[in-house]
Amino acid sequence: MTHKQVEWWKQGVIYQVYPRSFQDSTGNGVGDLRGIERRLPYLRDLGVDAIWISPIFPSPMRDAGYDITDYTGIEPLFGDLEAFDALVDAAHGLGLRVLLDFVPSHSSDQHPWFREAREGRGSRRRDWYIWRDPGPDGGPPNNWLSEFGGPAWTFDAASGQYYLNIYLPEQPALNWRNPDLRAAMLDALRFWFDRGVDGFRVDAAEHIAPDDAFRDNLPNPDWHERLGPARQLFRTYSSHQPDGYAFVREMRAVADAYEGRVLVGEAYGELAQVMRYYGDALDGFHLPFNFGLIEAPWDADHIAGLIRDYEAALPAGGWPNWVLGNHDRARIASRAGPAQAPVAAMLLMTLRGTPTIYQGDELGLENGIVPPELIQDPWERNVPGQGLGRDPVRLPMPWDDGPGRGFTQGTPWLPLSEGSSAEAQSNDPGSMLSLHKRLLSLRRSEPALSLGALELLAVEGGTVLRYRRTHEGRVLEIALNFGTQDIALEPGAALVMSTDTQRQGWDGQLAGNEGVILVPDAAG
Repeated sequence: MTHKQVEWWKQGVIYQVYPRSFQDSTGNGVGDLRGIERRLPYLRDLGVDAIWISPIFPSPMRDAGYDITDYTGIEPLFGDLEAFDALVDAAHGLGLRVLLDFVPSHSSDQHPWFREAREGRGSRRRDWYIWRDPGPDGGPPNNWLSEFGGPAWTFDAASGQYYLNIYLPEQPALNWRNPDLRAAMLDALRFWFDRGVDGFRVDAAEHIAPDDAFRDNLPNPDWHERLGPARQLFRTYSSHQPDGYAFVREMRAVADAYEGRVLVGEAYGELAQVMRYYGDALDGFHLPFNFGLIEAPWDADHIAGLIRDYEAALPAGGWPNWVLGNHDRARIASRAGPAQAPVAAMLLMTLRGTPTIYQGDELGLENGIVPPELIQDPWERNVPGQGLGRDPVRLPMPWDDGPGRGFTQGTPWLPLSEGSSAEAQSNDPGSMLSLHKRLLSLRRSEPALSLGALELLAVEGGTVLRYRRTHEGRVLEIALNFGTQDIALEPGAALVMSTDTQRQGWDGQLAGNEGVILVPDAAG
C-alpha cells in the first residue's frame, strides 16, 4: 500500500468540537453551527483533518443533547439543516472532514417513539424500548445502576412496568434487538451520510445491547465514593454483551456502503473488551476509542506500560488511536499539570495511531470553575460534591480577551474561561497553540510520525519515556521528560523539534518538563 492509498483517518488528526461552547453567532450565549463555520479557518490553520461535533440533534437538553427527540433533525438552538449543509460544504472546501455523534443506546423520553411506546403494553413501538415487570419485591427488575446515580429503571405507573435507563430517567434505553428499531437507527446513519457526513463517533456503544436475561450485576469490592455511585457494581451484564458487537458490525456495513467513511466508537471498559469492537474480521469500529491516556497515572513507567499493553492487544491490522481528553473528563493540563501539557501534546502527536484533540486542549486550558448556582451537568446535580460534574471542561472557548472572550456578545451558558486566548497565543511562538501547530505540521510532513512503526525504548532515570518511529528508512526518536529534573541522554543526535522554542540544538541534556524529537546518531 502506497502512501497515497492509506485511508485518510490513519494519517489524520480529529478535533472534537463541543458546539454549545465553541462559538456563538447569535448573541444568545450558546454556540451554534454558524459559529463553527466561522471558526473553520482556525481549525484549518491549526492543522487538523476532521472535526467531530458533539450532538446537534433536537433535544430537551436534559443531558446536553445526548437525549435526542429526532435523529435526523437539527436542534433549533444550533441552527437548521440549511446551516448544517453550509457548514459541511465550507468544511469540505477547506479540506476538513465532518464527523457527527451517533447516540444509539437511548433516546429522549420526549421522542415520538417513546411517547408511542408509553401509550400501553400493546403499543406498536412498545418493544422499541426495554420494558420489564417489577421484581418479586415490587421494585426494579434487577440491581442495575444508572451511570448518573440511582436505579437504572424507572417505573411507568400507567402500564405497571419499568423501563431501562442507563443514564437519566429521561433517557430510556432503545431495544436494538427489535429489527424495526434497528432499521430506523441505521436509516438515520444513512440520512447523514447522504448529506456528506464523513463519519460518526458512536456514543456509549457498550450499552447498546444489555443482557436479555437481565441478570444482576456483580458487586465491586473495591468501590469508593470517588468512583461514583454507579461503580458500586461491575457492569457485568449491563454492558459489553455479545449482541452489541453484532449490532456494531451492522453500523459498519452501512458506513462501508459509502466511500471513505469512518466510525469511531466510545466504549469504556477493560482493554480486551474494547478490542472486541474492532470486530473479528476488522468489521466493527474503525477506531474504538483508546482512553488509556485519560485514565493512566502520569509518569513514564505507567505510560510506557500502557503503550506496550495497548500495542500488544491490537488485533492484526487494527489501527490504533489515542485521546488525552474529551467533554466528559478532566483536562490534561489539570490532570498532569500545566508544565506537563506540552509533553502530553508531543506524546499524543507522535504515538502510533490517530490522535483526537479536545477543543481548548491546544490552548492548554485547565478545568474551569463553575459556581454551584450555575451548574448545568445532571451528573453533578444528582451526585453533588463528588467532583463528578463535567461542566469544568465545557466552558466556552476563549477566542480573544475582549468582552465575551470572542465567544459571545450575550450571557454565556456557562462561565467564561480564564485561560489564555487563541488570539494571544497565536502571536506567541512559545505558546501551546504554536506548539500544536508545529507538531501537526511536522506530523503531516513526516510519514514516520503518522504511519511509521513504533519501538519502545528504555525509560531513562525513571522519568524519561523514549520511543522510535520508523518509516521507509526514516527514523525519529522521541524523548519525553515526565519529571522536573534534567536528564543526560546521548548527545549524538540531530534536533528536529523541542517543546522548548528556546532550544537551539541537541546537547544530550533533556530538561525537566521537556519533550524532543530527534534524528538519532545524526543519521537519516
